[in-house]
Amino acid sequence: MAKEEQSSPIMLLPHDVIVDILARLSRFDYPILSLVCKHFQSIVTSPEIFTRRSLLGRTEHCLYVFLVDEDEPVWRKRLYILCPKANGEHRLVLIRSLPDMPTYISQTATGSRIYVFSWSNKHHMITLSIDCGSHTVQPLPDVPVLMSPRMADIIKGRIYVIGYDNGWERVMVVFNTETQMWEPRMIRLDKEGNKCTDGCAVMGDKMYMRNLSKTLVYDPKESKWERDEMMNLHKWKNACVVDDVLYFYNPCDFYDREGGLRAYDQKQRRWRVVNGLEPLLPETTSSAWPHVVNYGGKLALFYLKRNEIWCDEISLETRQDGEIWGKVEWCERLVTGNFDFMKALDVVV
Repeated sequence: MAKEEQSSPIMLLPHDVIVDILARLSRFDYPILSLVCKHFQSIVTSPEIFTRRSLLGRTEHCLYVFLVDEDEPVWRKRLYILCPKANGEHRLVLIRSLPDMPTYISQTATGSRIYVFSWSNKHHMITLSIDCGSHTVQPLPDVPVLMSPRMADIIKGRIYVIGYDNGWERVMVVFNTETQMWEPRMIRLDKEGNKCTDGCAVMGDKMYMRNLSKTLVYDPKESKWERDEMMNLHKWKNACVVDDVLYFYNPCDFYDREGGLRAYDQKQRRWRVVNGLEPLLPETTSSAWPHVVNYGGKLALFYLKRNEIWCDEISLETRQDGEIWGKVEWCERLVTGNFDFMKALDVVV
């Protein structure tokens, strides 16, 4: 330990006490703390401090964003974290310790980890997990079948990865995050399931998948497929789920004059328009790809405005009459340039 480190009063405290103190600080303070001394750097990047944070109930929701930099000769797919500034504003910070992400990836998150599934030639799947505490990458076991992934979501600790096998038929494989092993069974999708390309969402421990005209529902308990005709009333995509209610944002454009944030209550089997967000409509008009993400029970709405990526944080309130109201907590431009938005994930660290 350096001489100046030894002279600091905090360094005279027992190691467990130092860990306990640092665990009570915000996760977003750790990059600065790591510059103080090597001892702090080793602590704030260790599994020990994140275990302590969990025991103390000091975990935080952190939003990770996958972007493509199209100005690079070979488009680079990088991972960023949404960080608050001292003045209350927000910014996207590139995580430089992580490598470029693979091509054609599907991502999902649980706890403090992000799981990434990609493919190379001959339907060989590339699988890895990202530890969001230490910002390090670990490979996952090989997949038991040849396939190229297209979508992934998680139900009760099991990640359902959907893709094509080497015969270009849709199949689904399951990764158990508790055992960190692939389950031996492979699930084949029916002909309608082969057309599901517009994403998926999990409600009531079932997986909802959307194609151009229908919503299919997979029940893992019964290992069977169902339909939800009410969900077919809207062509939902880039959606998220909060408290078993699905949300998606439909921008107002030439084809749809009644855009806005819509909600589908799976228990009531009813669509609603989220009230109170009318000022957002002119800001998001004709946005190419609005995405909504569950951000600790609130919504993060990402959208492209000219060559700028914007984000709005929206709090939700369900009133006694069942109406849902939204309130924009903040709205900011996060990045300017030739970027393409891929995915945002809420991680608890």
